[in-house]
Amino acid sequence: MGLERINKKFDKLKEEGKKAFIPYIMAGDGGMEKTEKLIYLLEGIGASVIELGAPFSDPVADGPTIQAADERSLSRGTNLKEILEFVEKIRHNTQIPIVIMGYLNPIMQFGISKFCDECSRVGVDGLIIPDLPYEEWSIIKDDVKKNNIALIPLVTPTSGAHRIKILSSEGTGYVYTVTVAGVTGSRREFNNDLYELLEEVKSISNIPVVAGFGISTKAHVQEIEKYCDGVVVGSKIVELAHINNFDEIKNIFG
Repeated sequence: MGLERINKKFDKLKEEGKKAFIPYIMAGDGGMEKTEKLIYLLEGIGASVIELGAPFSDPVADGPTIQAADERSLSRGTNLKEILEFVEKIRHNTQIPIVIMGYLNPIMQFGISKFCDECSRVGVDGLIIPDLPYEEWSIIKDDVKKNNIALIPLVTPTSGAHRIKILSSEGTGYVYTVTVAGVTGSRREFNNDLYELLEEVKSISNIPVVAGFGISTKAHVQEIEKYCDGVVVGSKIVELAHINNFDEIKNIFG
């Protein structure tokens, strides 16, 4: 399915007049059994896509909460091979789109072509690689295209209209719009610059636009989704899942 599974999800949401709810979770944080239960819980409360973090020792885009989750997952030995086997296993129980969000070094160590082939085989639908700039997409672009896997671009407040146009035209699945010039982590409020950025990206992009980084409350979700096609909540879900506060996770999207 790959890219097609993501596209179908966004088409269905658009037909229903709904916005995408995209939770980010760290694979292996608390063990893979917990990750599996968390995915089913998130799907049950209306998740549209799951962004599944692959732990890395130097997660440059991530703030303290996700860095701590990286460390907990790595201490259990979680790696890309285990994550791919995990996706293959849960595909027997769920067809929710799954996007692996991970850094370039482990993918290169795995082997880029082999990794993309395995993603396609087990049922991974898309990739977000925060430390892979557009100028280096050539190292993976052919492999994701061959395997029909979405390569989801990140745009930021400093990208500028020209770069946003390139990224949204060459990227697939959806455009991940980073709400701040900084790392992940919960924030109290957002300013008008964000809404202007989202409106700009929406006016340029021919694929869905979602917003992420810092979105942590129900009020954030309800406000920001007015300006885009969906929202990503990461650090807050990682924090709440770590302490098993699943009721509060439900409240964010309830």
